[in-house]
Amino acid sequence: MSEQLSWFKSSYSDSSGGACVEVAISPGAIHVRDSKLGAEGPRFAVEAGAWSDFLGYAAR
Repeated sequence: MSEQLSWFKSSYSDSSGGACVEVAISPGAIHVRDSKLGAEGPRFAVEAGAWSDFLGYAAR
């Protein structure tokens, strides 16, 4: 991944530091990673439309 992503902690992350999810937004995609593993840890990305559909489903 050649682009520089700006990661931020999800508002749904655990405040005790045990379950922290970080998210980054790029044109057309949402990137997700485990903050405990840092920049070298695994991550995944989904298309923005699919992420929106997932959030709508999860909110129900």
